[in-house]
Amino acid sequence: MSEIILTIQGINPVDLLGEKDSKLNILKKAYPEISITSRGNNIKIVGEKKFTQKAKNTVERMVSKLKKEKSLSTEEIKSIVNGNYVMDLEEESLHSGKAIIHGKGGKAIKARTRNQKKMVQLSESNDILFAIGPAGTGKTYTAVALAVRALKNRMVKKIIMTRPAVEAGESLGFLPGDLKDKIDPYLRPLYDALNDMLPNEKIDFFTGNGTIEVAPLAFMRGRTLNNAFIILDEAQNATSTQLKMFLTRLGPSAKCIITGDLSQVDLPRHQKSGLYTALDILSDLSGVGFVKLDAEDVVRHRLVKDIIIRYNDFGERLRALKEEKKRAEEK
Repeated sequence: MSEIILTIQGINPVDLLGEKDSKLNILKKAYPEISITSRGNNIKIVGEKKFTQKAKNTVERMVSKLKKEKSLSTEEIKSIVNGNYVMDLEEESLHSGKAIIHGKGGKAIKARTRNQKKMVQLSESNDILFAIGPAGTGKTYTAVALAVRALKNRMVKKIIMTRPAVEAGESLGFLPGDLKDKIDPYLRPLYDALNDMLPNEKIDFFTGNGTIEVAPLAFMRGRTLNNAFIILDEAQNATSTQLKMFLTRLGPSAKCIITGDLSQVDLPRHQKSGLYTALDILSDLSGVGFVKLDAEDVVRHRLVKDIIIRYNDFGERLRALKEEKKRAEEK
């Protein structure tokens, strides 16, 4: 039996443990094998040593995060418990464990999970990076942060962000307005990420003089994109021809991140996503990196991770049934 008593200093215990111990209860649920109690500035952990040590490490990481960033959400606690939060201890000294940039109000924007950290590392060592994973895993957000950092550090002269203008099961053709008005809804997520990282007046200035360009993928045809950090978002909705067109636009000083979610292809049924083909063709090409994000990287609402897991399980069962039916038909 092991007993550990941690004395919390330099922070408000309520910020760490939550109102009415709401955050402490997350720890209790994560480590049901041990007893975790709090009184004043002390946290007492009792139980088998291998579990008490894990809980101690988790609390220390929570304290470290709260001291450094002045905030600690329940989702971040769960991420720390799952071992996916990049902030800690030995990793803190690594470049990719530090803030990618500081956004509005000095907010530190950093890789929050192991695969997001991998995105940062691979982007630094490759000119083209494919970041593949489900919604909510921070693919686009991390890519935009890296692009803004490159611009601030004068590594590039402009940022180009693009998406295929493909309707996700709904027709936007009836919407009023000109072409820009109809296209903007497709590009809104890119603007949302930018709004977290740059003041509105900066965004207006940069978009006005062409330093930041947000445009549909079709607008890339015939161009040479040089001295730029380019993001192709929602690449699963690009055809093979479109992806080849995009990739062959890159100039000598370009940097590129391509994000996609192969579980959300919105192309017509007779069209195959060009992302599948690109991943296959370029899999062993030097200078091209690949990172796969999954449900463990989800940084949105706590239910998003569970929803993704349920849909993945359903997809696996469906595939198994189809294979079983196919084998039965072949007999």
